[in-house]
Amino acid sequence: MSNEQERPRMAFGWAARDSSGVLSPFSFSRRESGDKDVTFKVLYCGICHSDLHMVKNEWGFSTYPLVPGHEIVGEVTEVGSNVQKFKVGDKVDVGGIVGACRSCDSCTDHIENYCPKLILTYSAKYYDGTTTYGGYSDIMVADEHFVVRIPDNLPLDCAAPLLCAGITTYSPLRYFGLDKPGMHVGVVGLGGLGHVAVKFAKAMGVKVTVISTSPNKKEEAVKHLGADSFLVSRDQDQMQSHGKLVMLGVPEKPLELPVFPLLMGRKMVASSGGGRMKETQEMIDFAAKHNITADIEVIPIDYLNTAMERLAKADVRYRFVIDIGNTLKASS
Repeated sequence: MSNEQERPRMAFGWAARDSSGVLSPFSFSRRESGDKDVTFKVLYCGICHSDLHMVKNEWGFSTYPLVPGHEIVGEVTEVGSNVQKFKVGDKVDVGGIVGACRSCDSCTDHIENYCPKLILTYSAKYYDGTTTYGGYSDIMVADEHFVVRIPDNLPLDCAAPLLCAGITTYSPLRYFGLDKPGMHVGVVGLGGLGHVAVKFAKAMGVKVTVISTSPNKKEEAVKHLGADSFLVSRDQDQMQSHGKLVMLGVPEKPLELPVFPLLMGRKMVASSGGGRMKETQEMIDFAAKHNITADIEVIPIDYLNTAMERLAKADVRYRFVIDIGNTLKASS
């Protein structure tokens, strides 16, 4: 490892200092880059609802100062001496995790997202004891194992949310066998995850029903996103027909789960969290092949706090993406 590779990297971004969740400019150091690390200039970063939960410490494990962002797109500026998969100039993505033990059963089975020692992209401790910071910043350093290549035909801004919303929906469609023509999938909620789930499922040849509390979303679901049908979740008769529920979002409070209705009809409640790295690359390649992108609203960095307020009200269609490359320096 060269002396040049070992030095910490000065970085600039926006951070929350406390549970008020207000973000402001923040200078910090990235960890030292090693021989397996990829350093890249951040161009875009999506805003996930998880970021909103984290800046406000609604899940109880946030550490401050906190630089959010786990839908990070950029261009490689430097690679370590042992990096095999990437070169300077490549367009890349980093999602929700930047480390794992690489030796447990989950890692051995290549499902790093379920490693008990996984390292989150921000507000966690890296192997060397440094704090991880997310993509609301100008540069990123990550082990190449946790970096994904973006195909040339995929727009970078629209690709950013796929590293969270995309893989979070793609993975359960594959794992639970809901990816075969003739299957019928219900997508609950037409938001950041839901709208991408509809696109992936339709590309897999699956019949899709969008389930929503808002009847006024029917036209959007059917005409714009191509869903086959639409169901209002408050209609109990219509809701009786579904038999397998896969939880993807993380509510602020625990859910109450009556067991008796599950017994009638052998219904199932399951879950899925993110996706493994090989599957994440597969998802990005599938998206490029089928022209699947997120529907986004691109914003400058100084609109960030307003975007967070709008996100809390579900006032976005369907994902905010920060134009880091063109606006972060201007506000520094």
